[in-house]
Amino acid sequence: MTVLFTYCLRSIRSRKITTGLTAGGMALVTFVFVAVLMLAEGLERTLTETGHPENAIALRGSAETEVSSVISRGEASIIENQPQIERDPAGEPVVAKETLVLVALPKVESGALAHVTVRGVGPQSFALRPQVKLVAGRMFRPGSREIIVGSSIARRIESCGVGSQPQFALSRWMVVGIFDAANTAFDSEIWGDVDQLMSAFRRNSYSAILARVPGRDDFQEFSAQLQSDPRFTIQVKRELEFYQSQSEMMAKFIRILGMGMTIFFSLGAILGAMVTMYAAVANRTAEIGALRALGFTRADILSAFLVESLMIGVIGGLVGLVCGSLLQLLTISTLNWQTFSELAFGFKLTPQISAYSLAFAAVMGFFGGLLPAWRAARLKIVEALRAS
Repeated sequence: MTVLFTYCLRSIRSRKITTGLTAGGMALVTFVFVAVLMLAEGLERTLTETGHPENAIALRGSAETEVSSVISRGEASIIENQPQIERDPAGEPVVAKETLVLVALPKVESGALAHVTVRGVGPQSFALRPQVKLVAGRMFRPGSREIIVGSSIARRIESCGVGSQPQFALSRWMVVGIFDAANTAFDSEIWGDVDQLMSAFRRNSYSAILARVPGRDDFQEFSAQLQSDPRFTIQVKRELEFYQSQSEMMAKFIRILGMGMTIFFSLGAILGAMVTMYAAVANRTAEIGALRALGFTRADILSAFLVESLMIGVIGGLVGLVCGSLLQLLTISTLNWQTFSELAFGFKLTPQISAYSLAFAAVMGFFGGLLPAWRAARLKIVEALRAS
């Protein structure tokens, strides 16, 4: 077998152009495969890591997003006084009453309008989201029309740098700071005082109530108590689970569309590998006859050509994987179909995606070399030697 493996390596080196073209085709398909998986993974990571495992979020019972949820001030008062909620050192409940609205603001590059999430937050919002850190400017003053913007918004949306005054809700708002949210969905938001934003948008209700409820038993009791209260219809979820559900639809669409494209392109790559291996069999017929005359079996010949095709596939897969890994340097923005707002996220490569990609390339190589290898194994010794 060592002899056959060495023979495969020498064969690949002797056909550099054809081998390179075949491996290049497989590399392109693997690159598409990797990009699709990385894109879906990046989206899921961005939204999933947005939530905190100890936070509970309360929304209107029929609402699927914060934007479509409505919670009155009276309902918010009942929720924030539940005994299961953690208290801060001053004895105040760690609760944030927030409101969400979408505004249309122009993009820096194209000038096209983008739907941007504006979140009205309270003093406890920052304690509930420790990943949010101010990186430029200062915090907005409560009761003022000052705002801070996520780092992604500052880069992509016009008039969102420190000192700028974007206009929405028939008012001008002063950008006084930029925050970084560790590549989560909050990087694509604008934050301001909740009371000022509710006044500007003429709202008298909140979108969601966020509370720190550590412990499984406390959360279950908190959820059961609110959802069984006959005074309102409220649903309660862990914030982590809520943001996971926000990514499901879009990530699933990316995977289905991407896999369809990848399978279509992979057929071309398999055909290319098949042509290359058929040509190899035709050019080495006499060599095959000599190997058989030396005592190598049909199974040995079959294995040799399959290994050669697999090696070409793996080489192409490695090249595609390396090129795909460079996508991690990019950040893209798209429309979140759940909230209809702009969301910036990056590509994310994981060990699992790397393993899947190399396995996918090996499968292409296997099927590309299966029929040619079978043909080589079926050659008769005498006829093969006559080809010389």
